[in-house]
Amino acid sequence: MSRDGAISLWDLSSQESDFQGDFTAAGTVDVAIVGGGYTGLSTALHCAQKGLSAHVLEAEQVGFGGSGRNVGLVNAAAWLPPQEVRKVLGDEDGSRFVSEFSRAPDYVFSLIEQHQIRCEATRTGTIHAAHGPAGFNELSGRKAEWDRLGEPVDLLSREEVSKLIGSDFFHGGLVDHRAGTINPMGYCRGLARAARGAGAEISTGTRVTKLARDVDLWRVSTDRGDLSARAVVLGTNAYTDELWPGLKRSFTLIHYFQLATKPLGPDAAHILQQRQGLWDTGRIMFSLRRDANDRLIIGSMGTVIGSFNKGLSHRWAKKRIARIFPSLGPVAFEEAWHGRIAMTPDHLPRVHQLADNLYTPIGYNGRGITTGTIFGRAMADLLAGEGADTLPLPMSGVSTVSNGPLMSRFYQMAFTANQIIRSV
Repeated sequence: MSRDGAISLWDLSSQESDFQGDFTAAGTVDVAIVGGGYTGLSTALHCAQKGLSAHVLEAEQVGFGGSGRNVGLVNAAAWLPPQEVRKVLGDEDGSRFVSEFSRAPDYVFSLIEQHQIRCEATRTGTIHAAHGPAGFNELSGRKAEWDRLGEPVDLLSREEVSKLIGSDFFHGGLVDHRAGTINPMGYCRGLARAARGAGAEISTGTRVTKLARDVDLWRVSTDRGDLSARAVVLGTNAYTDELWPGLKRSFTLIHYFQLATKPLGPDAAHILQQRQGLWDTGRIMFSLRRDANDRLIIGSMGTVIGSFNKGLSHRWAKKRIARIFPSLGPVAFEEAWHGRIAMTPDHLPRVHQLADNLYTPIGYNGRGITTGTIFGRAMADLLAGEGADTLPLPMSGVSTVSNGPLMSRFYQMAFTANQIIRSV
């Protein structure tokens, strides 16, 4: 896996310093927040800006979960095309969701600018690359709908996208000019710095073990002491445990792995010259980007099997890069890691009210950067007294995905088989 106990390349390359905070429990806070990732830290920042006292409780380190293991694509909207979102949510709610998340990258980059977060922010768009003719047809449908909505996306031919990517491997692509890339751990740590600067408390190495109602307050028990709060937000998403019964079984858990090459210098100058992030239309998606130090970061669904310099995933990454960029020659890798994704049956996120003054946004389907940031702001608005009708989508009850564990195992077998096939 990764070197030096780091959870990802981003853990090592982030320009924002790691954040450590000791647990203190003084009096009662307005909002206790479980989880120090995008959701929890965005909630804390926006609560503090609204005058609410907020305390983030993180079991490990800031960004330990999906936030520090992310690909780093700041994408607009959801996996589903806009017309499918409206079918699921209805015209009114679906249109509001699409509109809110179309503007989500704007908000992420505004926070980066406002708080001077050092996260290698690049806003040159992202490329949704067609893995074949069928993928190009799918992208054409998305393009038509985005055009109807007046959004800045371009559909590129095979020749056009080849110039942009530096490879003729793909059959075309959809460039979304609303989007961009960041160092995801740098952004997470920057949110922590901003939240603390606004007055929020952040305790790391503090695991919440129990939630109990105590008259009109919540008693939040941790392995370092108790905290009382008027409201609680669970910001754990795919890293949800058994803290709240049944919540862990409300989504299907899948993994996503990545490997990073050593810096390639001028040899990589022709690859993604504008540093867009890329993901493809394949059923087993893969991603590619070039970071500020000219590393290629390549990933796909599944776990790391082996390490950054040997084993199945290493062979997969070498073969994949060699096929896409045959002129590049052999490359060496320096990091490998994987993280978790919470997938919902309809590929849309949820906001659940679990009990009085207990909420959780969950099920981000691999869109954690924008979703966590926007839902954190929405949670603060809700707790500050704005109505639930201002949320990006309607609040819902928890439903168990009955075949979730079985599907997780099935997907893992399929993803492993994919690595084997593409390593030959």
